Amino acid sequence: MAITLFVKNCRNIAHNIRLGRDEDLNDHKAKRIKNVLLLALGQKKMFRNPLVAMLHLFVYAGFIIINIEIFEIILDGILGYHRLFAGIGEWYIYLINAFEVLALLVLVACIIFLIRRNMVKVKRLASSDLIGFPHSDANYILISEIILMSLFLTMNSCDTILNMRGVGEYVNTPTTHFLLSSLLHPLFNGLNNSTLIVVERSAWWLHIVGILAFMNYLPYSKHLHIILAFPNAYYASLKPKGEMKNMPEIQQEVLYTMQPELAPTESSSEEPKNFGAKDVFDLSWKNLLDAYTCTECGRCSAACPANMTGKILSPRTIMMKTRDRLEEVGRNISKHKTFEDDGKTLLYNYITEEELNACTTCNACVQECPVSISPLDIILQMRRYLVMDESKAPQEWNAMFNNVENNFAPWQFSPDDRDKWATEA
Repeated sequence: MAITLFVKNCRNIAHNIRLGRDEDLNDHKAKRIKNVLLLALGQKKMFRNPLVAMLHLFVYAGFIIINIEIFEIILDGILGYHRLFAGIGEWYIYLINAFEVLALLVLVACIIFLIRRNMVKVKRLASSDLIGFPHSDANYILISEIILMSLFLTMNSCDTILNMRGVGEYVNTPTTHFLLSSLLHPLFNGLNNSTLIVVERSAWWLHIVGILAFMNYLPYSKHLHIILAFPNAYYASLKPKGEMKNMPEIQQEVLYTMQPELAPTESSSEEPKNFGAKDVFDLSWKNLLDAYTCTECGRCSAACPANMTGKILSPRTIMMKTRDRLEEVGRNISKHKTFEDDGKTLLYNYITEEELNACTTCNACVQECPVSISPLDIILQMRRYLVMDESKAPQEWNAMFNNVENNFAPWQFSPDDRDKWATEA
């Protein structure tokens, strides 16, 4: 049932992502695989801050690797065995000891992260855009991981004691060689065998239930990035960061203006597309994948010069609002079988003109994102809609646009005078 629910939620997310425009990102496969290995698996960008990167690596790798053991736990329950894989001999002892070391590292790292968020209150983690569920979500995840790792070590510790006492099925497993969980013996040595079995079985069950519950919490949480970071890194843009996407429609209109003879003589029956993006339907599927992949870590906003100077823009908020709108649209479609106009759009109802116009297009947010998200791409598409579809641009921009149109440069002087400085030097 838990797996069925997880698959259903994943399908809903995939359906929502496919609401975006098509975008072909299947070129240069070798480079894309390299990105997956370096950015998603190796967490290359995280290591700009080595200490935080190591703690994050412990949590990430430890949580994934340790829970490989869930297969053994579930199979034990289904087949009626105790430690099914113990028959592989000494390798089993090495594996469990490695898992226990990782469990301890996850515990320590999660405690430190909780302190950073709730006591030290690191600025990017205590920002006003995280008030409410986003702040609680991070704490829920960290506390859940602490509980799950504690259950794992508790289960092993009680198992070890029962083995040493020669109790039932616990005798035939090599648990006496578990190193870290053996250090917890003073906590449980005073318990009789029956109570120890209850504690061990309770930890066993709670570990299974906890993992399955955590799995179904992922689709509602920022922690979904532990899955989506891999496809997002693969489909990340390979273009230089300063290179903006041209719009073929605009290039075509400019060409027709300069060479009218090339313009089609027959009127097209095709409905004209928006220039830029007003709602999530106008964004590409990669933009929507970005929104679901966002870790809400705030590194983008911390590096944003507009945000630093007190402007309303926060690249993290752009991604969070895009995801919120996409979820709302998804629920609308699920309810009505097709999208019914709800009188809302991503632009205006979720993201304001002021936010978009504050962006300097410096690419700092793109550079800093650990999982290759581009808030800038969404900002640019929405700003294009404002300027080109609704003619809404700051007055200073309009003056520049006029100069470019008339003088082929942002400055207000004739193109004939462009090289005048050389003769006056």
